[in-house]
Amino acid sequence: MASARADDAPDERPQGGIDDELIGLDPDDPETRAFAEHLDRMQRQPPGFTVEGSLAGVEQFADSANRAGGLRRLTAVVVVSLILLGVAVSIWYYLGDLVSVFFD
Repeated sequence: MASARADDAPDERPQGGIDDELIGLDPDDPETRAFAEHLDRMQRQPPGFTVEGSLAGVEQFADSANRAGGLRRLTAVVVVSLILLGVAVSIWYYLGDLVSVFFD
């Protein structure tokens, strides 16, 4: 007996959406694949109010920072450095308060 799933999805490629935008383009062309990935990133909208959505946002930021060059990459490095500096200062003050509570 044949599976109903095999009849529903004969091939692995997603239908609609991005495929409609790429009609007539060569799917093996690297520029076409890069454009398809760009469209996929633009149309993807993960929920921002969940942990998974927040982590997806961090992942997208890291990917875009890695693709960027020049001033944009420098700006991303500075932003991340300032965030890490803020976390380090917060931990330093918290540890200072913790030590003062236990040893005073």
